[in-house]
Amino acid sequence: MKMSLTKMIISGLILGMIAGVAINHMASVETAKVYAQDISIFTTIFLRLVKMIIAPLVISTLVVGIARMGDAKTLGRIFSKTLFLFICASLLSIALGLVVVNIFKPGMGINFVPHDAGAVSSIKSEPFTVSVFVSHAIPTSIIDAMARNEILQIVVFSIFLGCSLAAVGEKGAPIVKALDALVHVMLKLTGYVMLFAPLTVFSAISALIAERGLGVMISAGIFMGEFYLTLGMLWAILIGLSAIIVGPCIGRLVRKITEPALLAFTTSSSEAAFPGTLNQLEKFGVSSKIASFVLPIGYSFNLVGSMAYCSFATVFIAQACNIELSMGEQITMLLILMLTSKGMAGVPRASMVVIAATLSQFHIPEAGLILLMGVDPFLDMGRSATNVMSNAMGAAIVGRWEGEHFGAGCHGKALINKPEKESAELNIPLF
Repeated sequence: MKMSLTKMIISGLILGMIAGVAINHMASVETAKVYAQDISIFTTIFLRLVKMIIAPLVISTLVVGIARMGDAKTLGRIFSKTLFLFICASLLSIALGLVVVNIFKPGMGINFVPHDAGAVSSIKSEPFTVSVFVSHAIPTSIIDAMARNEILQIVVFSIFLGCSLAAVGEKGAPIVKALDALVHVMLKLTGYVMLFAPLTVFSAISALIAERGLGVMISAGIFMGEFYLTLGMLWAILIGLSAIIVGPCIGRLVRKITEPALLAFTTSSSEAAFPGTLNQLEKFGVSSKIASFVLPIGYSFNLVGSMAYCSFATVFIAQACNIELSMGEQITMLLILMLTSKGMAGVPRASMVVIAATLSQFHIPEAGLILLMGVDPFLDMGRSATNVMSNAMGAAIVGRWEGEHFGAGCHGKALINKPEKESAELNIPLF
């Protein structure tokens, strides 16, 4: 009997945990470290393969989707709905992180005294400014943006290109047709890349546990448990709100997203789940023009798991350092994180950078980041999976607001989803 990819990934996860625990207990520290370094080559290969297909997949799907929207009014309407949704989700996630950390106070009693900030010197707390945001959002070269996999810059270029193709009408039809063919090729290529996922999951989990051991998780269990409780509450709220807007059929989307979310969890990479999420959204019934437009923007503006972590971790460090933040300061923090998290899109180790920037704003010792470094890889897994789930829910909600119907159990009428016209829609100019 043929095993599904999801079952193979789960099997890889379980076997990886068993192997990791066995090596951590039976082998020497040096041997475990060498094993973690050697086995991680499979994770590196897989993530490189995923990064290889991200740029052409985003450009082709997004440009074709925009070109087929037909006019600037449709594009503006979908963009405004997407932006509104992501702002609300961001506020919700940051606020939830603040509420939970204030209720449980995981940092109280640690009495952390910062001595040497050398361990966190590699994390530069670049403050949010308009120039920082523009430098991360506007590409100087699309080739350079593709080479560095700057999704936000790729999205900006794709929006301009898609609008331009729609504006020139029939003259742009051959390019749209070629990009549409590229979409199908990239999805097939994605299927081949995903075959490496189970081995990747095994290597990533076994390496992490072999080197660090489950002891790291147990010693920081309270902090980790309360943060994962926060993520669980966030999942419940977002799925519940999606069910109200889209309908009970949202449960079907949750099941479909399980596979890419699990992949993001085990590899600690939202990017690894992008192709699978896009594919599952279209299988659920979200039109390609909505999914290919909303999802890439979400990867830059809707990282709710990471934003909840930023607010939770910042207050946790303040508590550990016996620094009390007033309600007014925490509300200010919420607004700062709303801006900073957007300005840091595409920055390596973005969550830690955003936290470092926020700490400096409130005169909290940046050396407090040392408290997070040991467990951050485990927390990054949950953040990545939450980001994937949130973006999938967002695409489904925008599709529902645009009148799309996703089958039995969903709100709306089934006749909304009409076959997309290629050449006819391209005749409508934007300007």
